[in-house]
Amino acid sequence: MQITKESLLKSLSRVEDPDLKRDLVSLGMIQGIDISGNKIQFKVVLTTPACPLKEVIKNNCLEALEQDFGKEIEVEITMTSQVTTVRDATPILPHVKNIIAIASGKGGVGKSTTAVNLAVSLAETGAKVGLIDADISGPSIPTMFNVEGEQPAVKKVGDKNVIIPITQYGVKLMSIGFLTPTDSAVVWRGPMASSALRQFISDVDWGELDYLFIDLPPGTSDIHLTMVQTVPVTGAVIVTTPQKVALADASKGLSMFKQPQINVPVLGVVENMAYFTPEELPDHKYYLFGKEGGRKLAEKYQVPFLGEVPIVQGIRESGDTGFPAVLKNGITQTAYMELAESVARQIAIRNASVKKTEKVEIKA
Repeated sequence: MQITKESLLKSLSRVEDPDLKRDLVSLGMIQGIDISGNKIQFKVVLTTPACPLKEVIKNNCLEALEQDFGKEIEVEITMTSQVTTVRDATPILPHVKNIIAIASGKGGVGKSTTAVNLAVSLAETGAKVGLIDADISGPSIPTMFNVEGEQPAVKKVGDKNVIIPITQYGVKLMSIGFLTPTDSAVVWRGPMASSALRQFISDVDWGELDYLFIDLPPGTSDIHLTMVQTVPVTGAVIVTTPQKVALADASKGLSMFKQPQINVPVLGVVENMAYFTPEELPDHKYYLFGKEGGRKLAEKYQVPFLGEVPIVQGIRESGDTGFPAVLKNGITQTAYMELAESVARQIAIRNASVKKTEKVEIKA
């Protein structure tokens, strides 16, 4: 049988993206087709470089082609990616594909640690990633990236001064901690803090990004409203520990995004400090703060459960030394990489199935 582009696409139209539940051809994921006799070359363009199912998709393509054209064919499949977006080119952050809020409702649950390791994990897969530290009164990102004392440069673009973000571990960073003395307190009223966040969003040269994470402060405050009023947010990730006190506040944070006037899709819930495992007893799990509280929260609000992260000494040490835990081999690296894959998958699913988020307009 002579292989044509049409017959090739017909075969591949039987292969589905397991997350999006649609075939690769209708999704436009089959590109760069080259056929020469029994030699076939093409690209499969995935929705994220962090896709954990790339080998499954590749094998399904090979299986479909062998069924239709026999095993004598030579197939070369290049697995590549192009992160999806529903953001139109807008005056603010026109080249940023996805803006993700990291929220908790409560302090001390490891929200910033989660944001840092998520950002670095996705950067490790080859994605272009940025991170805004929106906790104006308690910035921790400079410490966790080992860039304390660094100061961003400023360049002139037309009549405007634009801040150049600090880059570390492949992630572009902006924090009030870069602009104020390390030991001094930032005692600002809400409008000043909100103004700082707006500047971090609109007056920083973020360039092209696949993912821009915004690490929010605890609570549901001016900062949160400023964010959703300034830019359309792709989705929110809620971080909690399993204990009842943390879950109560996480519920408030989650329900804020679900309010009709805000209406930001919740990508899912992360359960941090899920259990403790001693290094000398790797098969033992001690549930210090309760068990499966984050999973139950996700079930209650019918949002995805993104994964759990154990409480181990190495994560605390990594935060203090400024070398993220995901860059170290072991249980934490596995946990954070799997978490990043889950988040990236939910962003792709959200972009394929939910209409774009609109900026919040609050009328006086």
